[in-house]
Amino acid sequence: MIVTVNGEDRTLADGATVRALVTELDLPDEGVAVAVDGVVVPSSGWDRVALGAGAEVDVLTAVQGG
Repeated sequence: MIVTVNGEDRTLADGATVRALVTELDLPDEGVAVAVDGVVVPSSGWDRVALGAGAEVDVLTAVQGG
């Protein structure tokens, strides 16, 4: 299936979860925020929330700096 991640189309397995996407993007479990179709998904729900074809996903990572 195709979902849009940060404005770019990406192919994922049917029924892929938010956790599967975060893992595929090689991101850590902490310092990452994910919203699916405009709704923030807490990290505690990443394993339970399945993405649907055409989903709009925004992935944000915390950046340290000074």
